[in-house]
Amino acid sequence: MSDASLPSLDGRPKGGVFKKLITWLLAAVLLSGLGFGAGLYYADAPLSPSQEVLRLIEKDAAEAAEEEETGPLRVPREVPQTAQFETSYYEFPDAFTTNLKGSRRFLQVGVGLSTQYDATVIANVERHAMALRSDMLAVISGFTEEEIEAEDGRARLSGALRETINARLVSLEGFGGIEDVFFRTFVLQ
Repeated sequence: MSDASLPSLDGRPKGGVFKKLITWLLAAVLLSGLGFGAGLYYADAPLSPSQEVLRLIEKDAAEAAEEEETGPLRVPREVPQTAQFETSYYEFPDAFTTNLKGSRRFLQVGVGLSTQYDATVIANVERHAMALRSDMLAVISGFTEEEIEAEDGRARLSGALRETINARLVSLEGFGGIEDVFFRTFVLQ
């Protein structure tokens, strides 16, 4: 018989308590090693607080963009340090000519538009140019000669045209996006 199978003085086999103690000690060392390894894995490349904030902001912006896919996105400029956006312009090829309300005079204007949204807005303007021209002519002919010649007449006409264009685009495409209306030419005859 071997020594390991010989009973001890108290009737138990030799080495049982010692084997249990070694087993528990090895299990504790193994779990400690796994915990230490996991800690090293997660702490391998920590982000600075400012980097973590930027990461969270980008994550929130990406999630918001996924949730809000109802309209075009603004196009950022090349330099990401500034909060400016790239402006795109569209110019109607022909001038708008119409009589003014209650007058024999007429107004001829060349009209341009601007947006800081992506190319979708300009594509929508081009696709619906005929409807937009009709709406714009109605707005221009609704102004009187006195309103046009007033100090803020051009600005009021520009604002009215912007509202009309955006309303038409919203009704047709679900999104406007025109931010400014400019006059390339402005002739009152």
